[in-house]
Amino acid sequence: MAWWTLPRIPEAEVMSEAAEVSAYASAAAQNYLDTLDDTFVEQILGFGVDSGLALDIGTGPGGIPLKIARRNPNLRVIGVDRSEAMIQAASNAAREQNSAGRVRFLLGDANRLCFPDAAFDLVLSNSLLHHLADPVGVFREMARVARPGGWVVVRDLRRPSKVAFSFHAAWHGRHYTGLMRELYEASLRSAYTANELRELLNRASLGAARLFRFGRTHLGFVMQKGGP
Repeated sequence: MAWWTLPRIPEAEVMSEAAEVSAYASAAAQNYLDTLDDTFVEQILGFGVDSGLALDIGTGPGGIPLKIARRNPNLRVIGVDRSEAMIQAASNAAREQNSAGRVRFLLGDANRLCFPDAAFDLVLSNSLLHHLADPVGVFREMARVARPGGWVVVRDLRRPSKVAFSFHAAWHGRHYTGLMRELYEASLRSAYTANELRELLNRASLGAARLFRFGRTHLGFVMQKGGP
C-alpha cells in the first residue's frame, strides 16, 4: 500500500440504530442530497428503460425508488434493505406520497435475493457499496436478477487519499452537522477506490462493466447485461 493511500475502515453493514436512521432520512430530504439523488435518477432514466420492473438494493429510506416512480409512472420499483427501520421509513414515505401501488419495499439480504433469474429490467444501488465488506456476492446477485438487455448500475462515495481526506471531508461534508457529519466521515473511510472497485468487478466476473466518476465525490459502474 502506498504511503498516500488511506486504509479502508469498514463500517456496519446494516444501519439499524434509530438515531442513525432518523439522521439519514432527514439528511436525504435536504437540498444537497436531494439534488445529488436527482442526478442519479437522471443517469438511470437515461438508459431508456421506460417500462417494466426495477430493483433498488440497499434502498434506505426509499428516496431513489420514489423519485423514479414520480418521473416514470410506467416503471414499477421494488426497494430492498436489510434494515427493518429503513424499510418502515421507506414504506411510510410511499404512503405519504401515494406511491404505494407502484413502489414496494421489502426486507431482504442483497447477498441472497429472493427474486428469480432475469426478473428485472433495471437493477440499481446507491450508497450501499461502502457498507459491504465484500461486495462480490452482491454484484453477482445483481447480474443474476437482471434480464438480458437490462441494466445494472451502482454509485457510491469514493475514498480520497490520506493527504486529501481532511480537506475532502471538510468541504464535501459541510452540508452535514451532528451525527450525520460523523456518519459521512465514517462512510468516506469505508468507501472504495476506483482500483479496488475494478478488482471487485473482476472477481465477480463482471469485467465488462464500465467504471464512471461523478464529480469529485462519487464513483460507480454501469453494465448492460448480455444474452443468456
